[in-house]
Amino acid sequence: MEYKKIDMTSFNLHLIKTDRFKTVNIRICLRDDIQKDEITLRNMLTSFLTYSTDTYPTKRDLVLKAQDLYAINIYTKAYRSGRFNMINFYLSLLNEKYTEKGMLEESIRFLADVIFHPNFQKQAAFEEAFQFLYDSIETSMKAIKENPTTYSVVRMLEEMDKDMPYSYREFGYQEDLDHLTKENLVAYYDKIMKNSLIDIYAIGNIDFDEMESLIRKYFPFSTFKRPKSMQLIEHSKLPLRSKIIKEQENSNQSKLSIGCKIGALTEFERNYVLTIYNMILGGNSESKFFQIIREKHSLAYYVYSSLNKLDSLMIIKAGISRENFDKTLRLVKKLMKDMTKGNFTEEHIEIVKENYLSLLKEIEDNENAIMETYLAKDLLNLGDIEERKKEVMKVTKEDIIEVAKKVKIDTVFLLEGVPNIENN
Repeated sequence: MEYKKIDMTSFNLHLIKTDRFKTVNIRICLRDDIQKDEITLRNMLTSFLTYSTDTYPTKRDLVLKAQDLYAINIYTKAYRSGRFNMINFYLSLLNEKYTEKGMLEESIRFLADVIFHPNFQKQAAFEEAFQFLYDSIETSMKAIKENPTTYSVVRMLEEMDKDMPYSYREFGYQEDLDHLTKENLVAYYDKIMKNSLIDIYAIGNIDFDEMESLIRKYFPFSTFKRPKSMQLIEHSKLPLRSKIIKEQENSNQSKLSIGCKIGALTEFERNYVLTIYNMILGGNSESKFFQIIREKHSLAYYVYSSLNKLDSLMIIKAGISRENFDKTLRLVKKLMKDMTKGNFTEEHIEIVKENYLSLLKEIEDNENAIMETYLAKDLLNLGDIEERKKEVMKVTKEDIIEVAKKVKIDTVFLLEGVPNIENN
């Protein structure tokens, strides 16, 4: 695998050459400082750009064109990452070796049309797309309550700190959706095209010179380079005690979400030690949470922990019976305390490291995962796959104990399952 980063003045181009895949994948990433009142607007714009363009005003027109290009796949995704709001455009196509010459350029031209020529002019087509996407976003907002596991985490993060970016709802807010218009959609499009931090990634059996030339030709971004603002959320102080919030739900099962704040870490601790800590504690079926809370004590239908590194958070999720809440919470706290005391074996560390190396091998078999690796290198200064393999092996038991001391429970949210109650 060969990697090259090129400064294109208005954006950075990341080229990754490998013959492992039959496809070429391109990802265009736009980053902006997150604003709560722009989330709904950003979601609408992101979906709109792949639903209707000036050249292809209907979704059917776009689909037919994609089929003509040997069924290429173009899609978008908006999401939050730390203090940034992200828009990603994805293009996946077969290498010209399996189609015909010129398909790479035609596919890139099509993606550029989606990005640079939104359909703000053809009124009937715009209104059709706008109404369809409005209804779709509204449905997604309402569906959060219908997924108890997701809803429990959303509410926990809101109770943790309603003013922090991690508390913002990913689908946005009804009041902002109700105020969306063509005018503010156009204004927001102009804003992100002028102000976003932009990175473009391309991976496949590609010619670097050809790809650079095509990207330069079809993506005339004119954003001004600006210093990258801090994407990482850090906590100035850790909680001395946790708060417990309960909300009742008409269900036979309760959903427990526990939010833990993580203190200041070095890059090595954040990128490697924290990962090993989480895998030992609750990251997989060999973890302490799974083996002790679920298997030994039968207190949970499921229980695991995950990391939001850019938020400096660890989130613990469990499906339990309401009567097991106190026992489960006490055991979670005990197992976290045990980690600070070094109550885990060198053998467990080695098993987890081997699992980590296996996950890295899986990354090498997925184009999007490889691009994520280089994005993480930029956001977290995380090494490439070979660097990760070397660095993770340096993690010691003492390193894990020190990181464990910096993980503190902040908010406990129980979506308490109470059968046959009336929900408001």
